[in-house]
Amino acid sequence: MRIAIFVHGFFPAHFYGTETYTLNLAKQLQKAGHEPIVISANYQGEPMSEEAISTYVYEEIPVYCIDKNYFPNTRLRDIYYQPQMSKIFKDLLEHIKPDLVHVTHIFNHTVILLETVAKHNIPIVGTLTDFFGFCFKSTLEAADGSLCQGPDEHKANCLTCLMRSKGNNQQEQSVIRRIIAKYPWLLLRNIILLEYVNRITGLYKNTVMNIQDIKDRSEIMLKYYSLYDAVIAPTKFLRKAYITNGLKVPVHLIYFGTDLPRIPKNFPSTKYPIRFGFIGQISSHKGTDILVDAFCRLPKGLAELHIYGQMDKNNTYSEKLLSSSKGNDIFFKGTFPSNQIAEVLNTLDFLVIPSRWHENSPLVLLNALASHTPVIVSEGKGMTEFIEEGKNGYVFPMGSVDRLEKVLRKIIDNPESSREMFKTTEYPRTNEMMVNDVLSVYESVMSRR
Repeated sequence: MRIAIFVHGFFPAHFYGTETYTLNLAKQLQKAGHEPIVISANYQGEPMSEEAISTYVYEEIPVYCIDKNYFPNTRLRDIYYQPQMSKIFKDLLEHIKPDLVHVTHIFNHTVILLETVAKHNIPIVGTLTDFFGFCFKSTLEAADGSLCQGPDEHKANCLTCLMRSKGNNQQEQSVIRRIIAKYPWLLLRNIILLEYVNRITGLYKNTVMNIQDIKDRSEIMLKYYSLYDAVIAPTKFLRKAYITNGLKVPVHLIYFGTDLPRIPKNFPSTKYPIRFGFIGQISSHKGTDILVDAFCRLPKGLAELHIYGQMDKNNTYSEKLLSSSKGNDIFFKGTFPSNQIAEVLNTLDFLVIPSRWHENSPLVLLNALASHTPVIVSEGKGMTEFIEEGKNGYVFPMGSVDRLEKVLRKIIDNPESSREMFKTTEYPRTNEMMVNDVLSVYESVMSRR
């Protein structure tokens, strides 16, 4: 069976969780005798290719890459619904001739992909890895940082998020902006006021269109997501969130797998230092600063913090982390090839995932558990369903530096008993197990067709 796998970005330029899931899926499908083809994209603003579509091979997987610079976003709607991309998808589908399309992330392709695939009468399966289907930020995080349940009846909460995200730049802040962010219903219910505010403030380009795009987004996304024959969710929390927000197609719970060698973890010969680690994108929503601030409160000499991820030294957030870390045993080690993840995890006593949003089965979490490395995670429901407190990790309230500090202190106060968790931390599920379940979904979809 020829399977076209659409993803928002792919190796080697893009290498985070969804990209890794896509690669593992493709390799296992290939191993099972199928013919996977990845269709990826580069992001608008990245170096422009000579043609709208380029091709290459990555680890024996053929890849088509769409250059989004040829399809620039001119308004908010273009991020989730961009009809001008339909022809390129039509041409790709007619060239590749897949038996089935599997979308592992719709971003960069937009839901016009689903419409185009449906017109070709090709079965469509999707994997949900975040909340993009009903949350324009993808993180299901409200404007005040709390957990959001999804768009309200008038989309006022979505508009609040939009206004506050547009006001992150200090130079863009104004009294009127803050009023709009606090009372979004003023704009939603009074288009005349909206036009007036736009005229006197230049709130941002295409304000009226973007407000309408926010209002229309959830209905458009739900309409086109209904074209899926089936979707896959890697956590119970994510599955429930989509169903609660109106998704009617079959949603299959299929946990991700990992192929790390399940080698017993060696106990260090000395009590100290305890080695805490962070692996991932270094950014505010990942909570890297929460971990740094909590670690800096610990007694010196008893622990180390090793941070793996890409640092942009010209970025204000990165500069703040570097400044906060001075004088402490905090080491910024950059990125590493994905095939070295087991080696890196073996050097750590505990992995910390301090995210400010509700992650959904991040692969780094599963890799840590598979390598017998206990984890400390923020209280995101897409992670806590994998944690047994005191057996394979600890949980602390999302965003709380104080509570994370207490967990870290508990570990360094009892290093021997803390490391006993090496023996009770595990994750036996492999990528082969995962793909066998995925193939069952394919078969059920094809049989219905």
